[in-house]
Amino acid sequence: MILITGGAGYIGSHVALKLLENNQDIVIFDSLENSKLDIINTLKTIKNFEFVKGDLKNIKEVEYLFNNYRINAVMHFAAYIRVEESVKNPKKYYYNNLFGTLNLINMMIEHKVNKIIFSSTAAIYGKPKYIPIDENHPKNPINPYGKSKLMIEEILDDYEIAYGLKSIKLRYFNVAGADKQNRIGESHVPETHLIPNILKSIANPEKIFYLFGNDYKTHDGTCIRDYVNIEDLAEAHLSALNYLELNNKSDSFNIGTEKGSSVKEIFRTCEQITNKKIKVKISPRRKGDSGILIASNEKASKLLNWKPQRSLQDSIITAFNWIKKL
Repeated sequence: MILITGGAGYIGSHVALKLLENNQDIVIFDSLENSKLDIINTLKTIKNFEFVKGDLKNIKEVEYLFNNYRINAVMHFAAYIRVEESVKNPKKYYYNNLFGTLNLINMMIEHKVNKIIFSSTAAIYGKPKYIPIDENHPKNPINPYGKSKLMIEEILDDYEIAYGLKSIKLRYFNVAGADKQNRIGESHVPETHLIPNILKSIANPEKIFYLFGNDYKTHDGTCIRDYVNIEDLAEAHLSALNYLELNNKSDSFNIGTEKGSSVKEIFRTCEQITNKKIKVKISPRRKGDSGILIASNEKASKLLNWKPQRSLQDSIITAFNWIKKL
């Protein structure tokens, strides 16, 4: 059985969906702080599975989980993820992301569960020294969110040396889109991701979209990001689990497309797909944001046999369909 922490969240739920479609037995552990029970109910229409409501910071709830389910691998998504909030409130991020993870992996060691796929981030690299960013790029995160993820990566490396815990760290770049069958999608409250916020602005003619920074050293002054489709990302997790089971070897992989799109380019693509205009107001940069982040996915392609299959347009279309459904 595979444990999915944060499995009711955006990325966790799409990975759960892929696992269920592949007839895997899973248990989802989620506090529902930033997600909804509706997602669990939708996933159960695909294949029945176990759901436990709980918080990784509560050691008794984590202990209950491992005492009552035969877990043989873990996919760990449960974390706070908002960069700007992490700058304003680092205590919240270090306590939740680090302490929760320590409770999880300590319980794994106690119960002899030695395989984990960890949801990491491109934010561990900080301001890029070169583009595209490969896995050997210097790691110098510029915000507490990225620092918390890098700390966890280093803890996992230490736990392998001491306890034999094998881990795959997947460093996502920007994630976009929704399930193509429109069963699940992105529903953060508050929503901080670019594409759903643009699309929600289109859906509400009175809403103004705030563009954070137009003075970056890029071709149009706005941030450039590498947008990987959520279904491609979910498939990367299945490939990572298969790699870990076959090779019993820890490693880290960037998950991106090797293509960058600026905020203004995303705007234009959204307007073209929806045939709507967006009201925009330029705001100051957000603290902790880098100007350009683009992945090299050569290593994932070679070792995981994973390559992105879906385009940015695919991601925006499925995201827009999901928002219309909501």
